[in-house]
Amino acid sequence: MNTVLNTWQKLSGKPAGKMLFSKAVSFKTPYFSSISPRWEVLEAGRGVVTMRDTRRVHNHLGGVHAIALCNLAEAAAGLTAEVSMPDGMRWIPAGMQVRYLAAAKGKMTAHASMREIVVGEKSEVPVAVEVKNQAGEIVFTASIDMYVSPKKAR
Repeated sequence: MNTVLNTWQKLSGKPAGKMLFSKAVSFKTPYFSSISPRWEVLEAGRGVVTMRDTRRVHNHLGGVHAIALCNLAEAAAGLTAEVSMPDGMRWIPAGMQVRYLAAAKGKMTAHASMREIVVGEKSEVPVAVEVKNQAGEIVFTASIDMYVSPKKAR
């Protein structure tokens, strides 16, 4: 089983397990720590990540900064891609298209989804991300293209 998915499954059901997992991801990928993400759901093809509304993620208007939303989307898409990779496959972001649909205020929740990966096939696979506010309204969307390919033999 995928190491990241295995770690998630071991920790997520335990007290403070999601928090510990999220801190470990932010330690491994330090830029994510700027938004203090918290993974809520993580499985092949799907991930849900939240971000609290704190001053450190605000823009000059007091809402959640556009780049904080991009960071949240990339965090959700990246780990969703990671746990969705079959053995022998790898991924790297190739591009990102975003749309800001409404002012982002309050706790944000990113929902990422992607299709199943075909083993051995090189392709660009889009990961769709919707970011919703606490009322469930979509305030931001992203499509993050992941270049997927077989791992090089060592």
